[in-house]
Amino acid sequence: MIHESAQIHPSAVVEEGAVIGADVTVGPFTYITSNVEIGRGTEVMSHVVIKGPTVIGEDNRIFPFAVIGEECQDKKYQGEDTRLVVGDRNVIRESVQMHRGTVQDKGVTTVGSDNLFCVNVHIAHDCVVGDNIIMGNNATLAGHVTIEDYAIVSALSPVHQFCTVGAHSFVGGASVVVQDVPPFVMAQGNHCKPFGINVEGLKRRGFEKPEIRAIRSAYKEIYRSGKTITEVMPVLEEMAKEYESIGQFTTLIENSTRGIIR
Repeated sequence: MIHESAQIHPSAVVEEGAVIGADVTVGPFTYITSNVEIGRGTEVMSHVVIKGPTVIGEDNRIFPFAVIGEECQDKKYQGEDTRLVVGDRNVIRESVQMHRGTVQDKGVTTVGSDNLFCVNVHIAHDCVVGDNIIMGNNATLAGHVTIEDYAIVSALSPVHQFCTVGAHSFVGGASVVVQDVPPFVMAQGNHCKPFGINVEGLKRRGFEKPEIRAIRSAYKEIYRSGKTITEVMPVLEEMAKEYESIGQFTTLIENSTRGIIR
């Protein structure tokens, strides 16, 4: 179903069964398959491929040569009915790729809202990408990666399978992430190493000084106290009673399958 207010360029191919919402624009030479749903106000520019099952929310901007909802690059994928779900108000720049999930995991790749994906970003199968995230040019996520809210993954940085990049963290350019990056941490290098707390980012997002000091103290417990992670965890749990944000450290550590960067 194509809403009467949608604008579809005559050269675009939109298969019967696709759901195109109000005020959507579809540019020339774009191809949209039948099992795609696009929400109100989304702008799909020229030469875009959107395949499904895929659901795209409202007010997104999708730039030329993006490939959204293609089958994943995984040899175990055998054509199963998996999905991609994208939220609202994302900017998806040129040649970005977002692939559907696999039945061996959740069966869905999930992308949140208010994100910026720069040129050539790759989001592989079964990734979970949160809200207010920035991924620089050529940043790439392997399968099963989680990127938490407000994280930044800078240009040319790949993230290994099953890794998590924590909320409000900052991964510098041309870094290689092979273990989890804790929340609030600045990380850089090949392989990625911690270099303190993303203080400026926290200030921009309204964190008060006492909470930032507590986050710094938690960082020091993890990285400078000489304690093992087992020894650090009770300290972090006690700190989290005063500041809930400290609990993000403990949650990531408890759920980690690859360990954290050191």
